[in-house]
Amino acid sequence: MRDEPEGTGDPQLEGEAGDPYSVARTILLDKLTGQPRTRAELADVLAERDIPDEVADEVLDRFTEVGLIDDAAFANAWVESRHRGRGLGKRALAQELRRRGVDDQLARDALEELDPEQEEQTARELVRRKLRSMRSLDRQVAIRRLVGMLARKGYPGGLAMSIVKQELDASHEEFPLLDSSGLEPEL
Repeated sequence: MRDEPEGTGDPQLEGEAGDPYSVARTILLDKLTGQPRTRAELADVLAERDIPDEVADEVLDRFTEVGLIDDAAFANAWVESRHRGRGLGKRALAQELRRRGVDDQLARDALEELDPEQEEQTARELVRRKLRSMRSLDRQVAIRRLVGMLARKGYPGGLAMSIVKQELDASHEEFPLLDSSGLEPEL
């Protein structure tokens, strides 16, 4: 026999005589309609709506069992999407997954799917794009800004410095930077 709490305070959701299981299912289905979410995010939503913990756990377990909640699939899709769309590196992706409540092991598994060569290529593309707007900068300033950009996007410092220097050397003729005198270096 299930204990029935007083309700959620939301008259729209208390349609089935305040049955907390129906209310919880309705909330979860509504939240999952817009975008995929992690179990932790959904548990937080249910807690905010005053759904009792035992009801929330039971409904979340059922949604997980039928595949409506899948943190592993969420983590894999998140890593792929955010890396491809925003150019984020592994460190930034790990932080985002942690904030969204993804289990550490699931996050590690998803991040392992990110090919190191693809991560390096993405970092190179970010640097190349940014270089176009840095023609009038001193080389050291450009290096500092580019390495900082990659660091904010979650790339390791050694990789960032290596890529920046390689790309600056490779693009010198197309995008010459100023030397410390403020003049373009002679070739």
